[in-house]
Amino acid sequence: MIRILFLGDVVGEPGRKAVMNRLPSLKDEEEIDFIVVNGENAAGGRGITPKIAIDLLRAGAAVITTGDHVWDQREIQEYFATEPRLLRPINYPEGTVGQGSVVLETAKGKVGVINAQGRIFMNPPLDNPIPPVEAEAAAMREQGVQVVFVDFHAEATSEKIGFGRALDGQVSAVVGTHTHVQTADEQIFPGGTAYLTDAGMCGPTESVLGREIDSVVWRFRTGMPTRFPVAKGPVGLSGAIVEVDEATGRALAVRRFAERIDPPAPAPESA
Repeated sequence: MIRILFLGDVVGEPGRKAVMNRLPSLKDEEEIDFIVVNGENAAGGRGITPKIAIDLLRAGAAVITTGDHVWDQREIQEYFATEPRLLRPINYPEGTVGQGSVVLETAKGKVGVINAQGRIFMNPPLDNPIPPVEAEAAAMREQGVQVVFVDFHAEATSEKIGFGRALDGQVSAVVGTHTHVQTADEQIFPGGTAYLTDAGMCGPTESVLGREIDSVVWRFRTGMPTRFPVAKGPVGLSGAIVEVDEATGRALAVRRFAERIDPPAPAPESA
């Protein structure tokens, strides 16, 4: 059995620092064999930089997935050609820089990871994600890769559930990202695919999806444009832990992961 930890969208400096600090000990505590992290909001809440990607990989992430903000930091485009463990959605048009999947060797065999993006309420509009993911999963199985994990970055719950059902029996797990709110529908489909509609985020808990509350409320109250700074304070880490039979690729168990990390208490004033 191989245990996979997946962490949802990392939001800004608070989220990435918490993830980097916690991953080494979390790996031991949960007896994790393989870690996937969605890093598409890691740079100031929008996109990811080469330095942040390197830091996440050094902290213990085996693969970094992304989504609709993948290109927000311009310097990341050139980095994609040098780092196969950083993925962009597989359903971008052919010829797009980077790749949407990767296969890595582990002590318990090969693990494949596929990143895809939904189309409902999502920009930029991409190709239908189901055919390329099915084709890539089939290609991995032909190469002897039984354990295949999919990060589906999408907005609509119906699209996420439909996508997961379409892939049931073809991949080991489908876990959604993008909405930053962890759902409570973890399950294993009849074909052996573990599923969770959204993993949630790794970011400030006293916030609106990781952003400062006042600025977001002002936007909803007035309709006027404004900046949405990343919030501060306690950080929540959210994701999923999936156990997979490495011989068959069928999921054995799936559970939500969530913990809160409070900032250090201020040092007492000296007398």
